[in-house]
Amino acid sequence: MNYIKDTINLATGTVDEKRQEIKEYFLQTYALDERLFDLLKDKKSLYEQPNSLRHPLIFYYGHTATFFMNKLNVSNITTHRVNKTYESIFAIGVDEMSWDDLNDENYTWPTYEQTKAYRDEVKKVVLDLIDNMEFTLPINWESPMWIILMGIEHENIHIETSSVLLRELDINLLSNNEIFEYNNERSDNYPQNELICVQAGEVLVEKDRKNPIFYGWDNEFSFHKSQIKEFKASKYLVSNGEYLEFVEEGGYSKLHYFTKDGIKWLDFTQAKMPTFWIKEDGKYFLREINRIVPLPLNYPVDINVYEAEAFCKYKSEKLGIKVRLPSEDEYYRLNDYVNAQEVDANIGFKYFNQTPVDKYVFKTNSGDFYDVIGNVWQWSITPTYPFDGFETHPAYDDFTTPTFDDRHALMKGGSFISLGNEILREARYAFRKHFFQHAGFRYVNSDNEYRTKLNDNVYETDEQISQYCGFHYGEDNFGVKNFPKNSVDVLRPYLENIKKDRAMDLGCSVGRSTFELGTIFDEVLGIDFSANFINVGIKLKKYENLTYKVATEGALFDEKTVSLKDLDLEDTKEKVTFMQGDACNLKDLYTGYDLIFCSNLIDRLYYPQKFLDDVPNRVNDGGMLVILSPYTWLEDYTPKTNWLGGYIEDNQEVKTLDTLRKNLETESDFELVDTLDVPFVIKETNRKYQHSVSQMSIWKKKV
Repeated sequence: MNYIKDTINLATGTVDEKRQEIKEYFLQTYALDERLFDLLKDKKSLYEQPNSLRHPLIFYYGHTATFFMNKLNVSNITTHRVNKTYESIFAIGVDEMSWDDLNDENYTWPTYEQTKAYRDEVKKVVLDLIDNMEFTLPINWESPMWIILMGIEHENIHIETSSVLLRELDINLLSNNEIFEYNNERSDNYPQNELICVQAGEVLVEKDRKNPIFYGWDNEFSFHKSQIKEFKASKYLVSNGEYLEFVEEGGYSKLHYFTKDGIKWLDFTQAKMPTFWIKEDGKYFLREINRIVPLPLNYPVDINVYEAEAFCKYKSEKLGIKVRLPSEDEYYRLNDYVNAQEVDANIGFKYFNQTPVDKYVFKTNSGDFYDVIGNVWQWSITPTYPFDGFETHPAYDDFTTPTFDDRHALMKGGSFISLGNEILREARYAFRKHFFQHAGFRYVNSDNEYRTKLNDNVYETDEQISQYCGFHYGEDNFGVKNFPKNSVDVLRPYLENIKKDRAMDLGCSVGRSTFELGTIFDEVLGIDFSANFINVGIKLKKYENLTYKVATEGALFDEKTVSLKDLDLEDTKEKVTFMQGDACNLKDLYTGYDLIFCSNLIDRLYYPQKFLDDVPNRVNDGGMLVILSPYTWLEDYTPKTNWLGGYIEDNQEVKTLDTLRKNLETESDFELVDTLDVPFVIKETNRKYQHSVSQMSIWKKKV
């Protein structure tokens, strides 16, 4: 079967034609995702957890549908919820980040039938929006249709990652029916690799958010240029046969081939060969997604970064010259050199497995290369980093920034199962170095400089993160005290007569108030919608200090360094944890708190009434709910129909505090203890500051 492998051109045709294209693309992706799970003999196997660092399979079956609903809600395209509970439990868990809750005891997963019915309902919602949503061409970051495309491309990613999880699952739980087409050109022979010249040239990556032509994730924008000197690259991807030489010469037991982190991985896994290889009675076999075959020596090897780096050191000894993984820029140069995007390749579900490394040729004047795109992803030596002009998309600010940690390596070129954005030249996907992802490698001999490290204690994302770091961890301004610290200090006297076991800092931002609450409570959970924000708190717990940038004038900035020790907060480290969550749709497990603290949150929620309907129920009897807000209602964050105050209705002014009273005193068992004004100053530059005043309302739940 031929699938739509290319992503949608966002600028051509008419609006009606584009609706039809997007509908067909959505339906294919949605169906492919479900069809993949038809490989299970019994849908009960959806509750298996093939990888301890990932959720059970049922999560991924529901997650891709939930993603549509959550992004449509946060973008104010709809306020409709298909299933509030599912849209919480299926929300987060793409990578083994420290804020992912992978404890299965915290979840009551729905049945397959219930999840399928939920997917069907979401499908109706998305199709209705595609048919009726108003949009213009070209579709860009600001278009509501961009969010639909975001959901489709996100599902394409999960088709691939779920296929890897199925490959890690017990083979006895999978059907051996070939519902997709396999390549069966395996051989016990393999081509001998060689190094071929790649001529020097300029690398240019440029993508415009206003007219992007194709959908792109945040890390693809907006500008990058480099000059690459002539280098040599291996003609073929490293085959199973070439890699077998390394294995049989005891490569996995020669620790000098492995990096320090690679040795830690070896110690943990006790690996002796690639994870998808099987050795029985002296013979090697390969685990494909749902079948086991004799090891095809002419297919590319699947390994992680640590294994690829070790092989390169081994190969350097054999060749007498240094070879290594290519940098991202060297890959771009090779891609451009062979005009790779115009050449046929094993990509886009052409086959449901790999093909011989000498099957798909990419011709040049200096010699032929093979598999420059497709077959398997190609690991690079480059850690994830932002291009010039990097910005996060407001609907998905944690797509890339959590990978700015030197622990994720970029991989290029796509695999046999890649679709849509994944197969574009500009695509920049990254995984942890110990992960497996239908990924192999080629090696290069090169004198080009390359990036090896993104300084882990410098938070190099966007101006907003730096500004929030300055606001939370910076000094007093014009006699106005640091707001997060002062807010907790002002609250302290009111907490004297309540239990101090557990507190939640909801909308914790970059975590200062969470740490301050840790000086009072035994356990504090900081939750924020933004993974970027909570990552600051996580890094402060993990590292001695964190450096952030503060704008001074125009494009000029100063670097500031902060540590918990300097703030006398080091003793709170073990009390404080951070999780990502939606204040309008929290997971059920977040309940039983003596204090829920919400600072400058409610006027930035997309549906604050849902917050008021839910969060008070999570406070223990006798506990407190504290809400701070300057009540600056803006339609940029909250549709006017969802404002809690700041408007006129029936010729009467509606004020936020009155709405809070109605909800908390009249409709919930809370009493208003006090209201206080807490001023704050936000420094924008050396000569521009914002001075505002939040109202703190302190509510106590009746016993």
